[in-house]
Amino acid sequence: MSLTRNNRSTVSATMGFLLSKPMDANFKKQQELMLHNSRLQMERQILMQNQMRERQMAMQVAWSREILKYFGAFFTVVTVGLTVGAIKRKKPFLLAPIVPLGCIFAYQMDSAYGTLIYRIRGEAESIMTSEHDRLDLPHGTPTFDSIEKARRARSSLASFLEK
Repeated sequence: MSLTRNNRSTVSATMGFLLSKPMDANFKKQQELMLHNSRLQMERQILMQNQMRERQMAMQVAWSREILKYFGAFFTVVTVGLTVGAIKRKKPFLLAPIVPLGCIFAYQMDSAYGTLIYRIRGEAESIMTSEHDRLDLPHGTPTFDSIEKARRARSSLASFLEK
């Protein structure tokens, strides 16, 4: 069976077509796999960032509770001392510092054990929905081009300073 030149090109074209079909299917599967992997990576990043945020918030609440212990002891000593001094000296104006210290103590209590965080979260959600323009960054959101432009400016400045 001898193949002529014309028959050979037909055979190679048919073979190329037969090979390209599985390659296209393989390419499509690879694209789907890459999309799936990208989605998984993004989900993991979101989860990681949320866990980091939760840990930071837990540290802030713990910090508030620790400060409250010290301030509570200070407030108690000052309140008792000022009350005793006001009674012994018969000078009621000595009780005046208790009012602002009491306000600070109430704030610390609310921060450590109260509903302050929930009120702040609610206010933040309100700002995000009804006052979104307050959240805009100066010069807008950074883009790849703006970051790249700044990087190039710094690298050219660094190379200029080295000379």
